[in-house]
Amino acid sequence: MGVKLRAVWFDLDGTLVDSAVDLAAPIHAMRMERGLAPIDAELLRPYTSMGARGLLMRGLDVQKGDQDFEALRDEFLARYEKAMVVHTGLFPGMAQVLEHLDAQGLIWGVVSNKFERYVRHILDALQLTARCAAVVGGDTTPFPKPNPANLFYACGAAAVDPRQCVYVGDDRRDIEAGQAAGMRTLAAAYGYCDYNFVLGWSSKLSDDPKKRPALYLEKPGAAYPVFVIESGPCTGSFVLADFRDCGKRDCDRFRR
Repeated sequence: MGVKLRAVWFDLDGTLVDSAVDLAAPIHAMRMERGLAPIDAELLRPYTSMGARGLLMRGLDVQKGDQDFEALRDEFLARYEKAMVVHTGLFPGMAQVLEHLDAQGLIWGVVSNKFERYVRHILDALQLTARCAAVVGGDTTPFPKPNPANLFYACGAAAVDPRQCVYVGDDRRDIEAGQAAGMRTLAAAYGYCDYNFVLGWSSKLSDDPKKRPALYLEKPGAAYPVFVIESGPCTGSFVLADFRDCGKRDCDRFRR
């Protein structure tokens, strides 16, 4: 029997918005002040979804637990707070996706591990806050992703059943959180991960194909975005308006 889709929740960085340039800016400034050579922005981009922790690890070779980590993280955040929405914006095509959701009567919102005040500031700047059914940050509850608590919080705020939701994210912890919440999961491979990363999550999350990331988002650009089922009980493609449980169907895998 089909499962009626009611809500789509998005991670923020690398999924709903491209914030890589603004998140990398503090690292570039910190390296320059310390007399370090410039680092290629493309080397930092894959670490953007990890936030300060990942960017400091790649950009300054400092890891959580190191003696200087806390001070460097505070410096990073202080710099970032001053210029969060200089280059940050929706990914190309994402505006059409959101319009499509609105037109279909589906609610949507953001569940991020970023501080809630940062999430709200960015969504306010992009004039998206009023359209969100819920805005949840990593500190909204004491349990950020991969714990599913913040996804449950969003569902509670919007009065929807998690089983009627899709969670879209570009990091493995997004997939883990969505699955733990009982949602369908979409890997946003247009963001800061890629298809090979998604396949890697699949193999590491479970030996059971039915428990691997079920859905892979090829691109956000179409007015009727195509979601491709890459693993699970069956494979195939469908548009968001026709979201269904296809567990009893036997279809051939293909990508667009």
